[in-house]
Amino acid sequence: MGKKMMFTAIGLGAAYLLRNKDARQKLKDQFQTFAGSAKTQQSLQ
Repeated sequence: MGKKMMFTAIGLGAAYLLRNKDARQKLKDQFQTFAGSAKTQQSLQ
């Protein structure tokens, strides 16, 4: 039951991102920011 709900949530999220360009862009920007901050953290160590 848990796996079915998880896959349903993933599917709904993917469908939402496919239909909503602004949400897709925000998510993309967040991943880029996260990746950039991870690289900065590695260079500081």
